[in-house]
Amino acid sequence: MRAHVGWSALRREAGLLARDRSVWAAWLVVLCLSVLAVAAGLAEVREQRATISRLAAADRADRQAVLAAQGDWGGAAYNSFHLTADPPSDFAFAALGRRDDAAWKHRVRMLALEGQIHERDAGHPVLALTGRFDFAFLAAYLLPLVLIVLLHDLRAAERVAGRHDLLLATAGQAARLWPLRAGLRAGGVCIAAALPLVVAGALSGTAAPTLWAAVALLLAYLLCWTVVCSAVAAWQQAGDVILATLLALWVLVAVVIPGAGRIAIDRAVPLPAGADIVMTQREAVNDAWDLPKATTMAAFVRQHPQWADHAHVDRPFTWAWYYAFQQVGDQTAQPLSAAYTAGRLDRDRRAGALAWLAPPVLLQRGLQALAQTDLRAVLAYEARVRAFHAALRAFYYPKLFLGQAFDPAAFGGLPVFGTEVPAD
Repeated sequence: MRAHVGWSALRREAGLLARDRSVWAAWLVVLCLSVLAVAAGLAEVREQRATISRLAAADRADRQAVLAAQGDWGGAAYNSFHLTADPPSDFAFAALGRRDDAAWKHRVRMLALEGQIHERDAGHPVLALTGRFDFAFLAAYLLPLVLIVLLHDLRAAERVAGRHDLLLATAGQAARLWPLRAGLRAGGVCIAAALPLVVAGALSGTAAPTLWAAVALLLAYLLCWTVVCSAVAAWQQAGDVILATLLALWVLVAVVIPGAGRIAIDRAVPLPAGADIVMTQREAVNDAWDLPKATTMAAFVRQHPQWADHAHVDRPFTWAWYYAFQQVGDQTAQPLSAAYTAGRLDRDRRAGALAWLAPPVLLQRGLQALAQTDLRAVLAYEARVRAFHAALRAFYYPKLFLGQAFDPAAFGGLPVFGTEVPAD
């Protein structure tokens, strides 16, 4: 009997909803915005992959031409560049995250690395100001506004129309009426937003667990806002008062708490600037030209003791000495670089804790983690670049310090970024 009553109520509310053009208009707007967001994300991911592919081909051709013209190991290491890149994941289209403000490609060579890592392409000034419109932004910030518009006057409109008491008397089980109405409206919003995401994920080859985890996050987030909107809508006030209250709540959790939290976190966790790291490394490298060579080599062998027996320099210039002081430049900047990395992680950890008070930020962080576009992905890429540079040094150091005869055939053993194993 209860199931029959519930089914009848569902059919009645669905029929009423089907004739409400304003709700259909809201769903259509959400659908269009979701299509636009995922299309923009797919286009950006496609462009980044094309850029990486184009640069990789040019990088190989350039390096082959440069190496063919070299006559010694030091010149080959100095003149040849190596592309490193972090391709976007199959779900990056949904949440581009830090890929807008952190470097995802570098061309590195055997010189001091820290300056190469912390020099990056200038970001788009408009994106730096407003951020990118992607699915994560749509879901976190715009969908709650749609729910607020759809749900704020569920009861107030009926009271204004004089139907409230009659509706409760004829609804059968009045306690289920308002959750049912709110659920149908919010369910339509969720479907309209998630459908383009699922289609785009299938087209881009997103792993099913990742895609369904994103849908689950979206569902939980919209459910949270539906409950909040329904609870405030039950307030015995006019619809415009309820609307203003919900909008004020949205501003609080979407703007005020994140903004104030960011200021507080930045003050609590000061960071050295990337420019400071670059300048420290460059000053150490430039100063090495005027220092006694024994001083430079002593600093080098402290971290590379395996070359202690080959660190004596008795000529005005040797490539071994040159790359040793490049490495010493990195060693000098390493404390600043480590502090920069640790500070970013600390800020990110604190921001993650604060996000529990700001659900829009929490959803964005969750989607970025699934898309591998968060800070940890940035730091993982930097770690891969450092590992590749170490592999380059491991390739060249024996040839430079042991004075091996120059043999172009050995370049077939150059490390390859992403694998750090010899190329074919």
